Amino acid sequence: MIEVNNLSKKYNGQVVLNLPHLKIPRGQSFGLVGNNGAGKTTFFNLLLDLIKPSTGYICNKGMKVNQTEGWKKHTSAYIDESFLIGYLTPEEYFEFIGKLRGWDKEKLTSFIDRYKEFFNDEILGQQKYIRDLSKGNQKKVGLIAALIGKPEVIVLDEPFANLDPTTQIRLKKILKDLVQDREQTLLISSHDLGHITEVTDRIVVLDKGNMVKDIPSSPEVLNELEAFFNA
Repeated sequence: MIEVNNLSKKYNGQVVLNLPHLKIPRGQSFGLVGNNGAGKTTFFNLLLDLIKPSTGYICNKGMKVNQTEGWKKHTSAYIDESFLIGYLTPEEYFEFIGKLRGWDKEKLTSFIDRYKEFFNDEILGQQKYIRDLSKGNQKKVGLIAALIGKPEVIVLDEPFANLDPTTQIRLKKILKDLVQDREQTLLISSHDLGHITEVTDRIVVLDKGNMVKDIPSSPEVLNELEAFFNA
């Protein structure tokens, strides 16, 4: 589904990401971890063609993301609040995304209703613009909007940040359920090692732009990751 070939990104001559090769198969829940500046967001920005690579390329379902637009039809993402439209209400924003994804109002309403518990009566029916919501509630809107249309590839950068503990627990269940049928590929980054080991099949560790670990997720992996970052 996702294939990286000789990918690098430089700023002012300094290499911030260097990934010679990486494959993420269809249906995998893929986790990316690393300290600040490790290259996680840079990789996601390259994957979404928000920035251009210095060398190499990324293929999404066989399409080079920096040379074609076709991959966008089956790919969604939430990186930060810049992905939102602040002057819309959450309902208006969901409807906008639904139209882009080819969903009618009935199908969209049925989908959004599934996440009422996740929204916790703070999103829907509040007559608030997205820009006036708290950071955590803005993130809730962005995360659920990224799931509309059942995209084949979903990219989420730090999905647990700015969420309260109850919402984090609910989000973990959403992400686990998302990939059960193995029809959707999930890529997430997180500083929370505990959460990411729970919701992913595989974890790649980046350090100063380089891949230093590529390991299957398991309860034991959490100890290995904690030891690595504590060294």
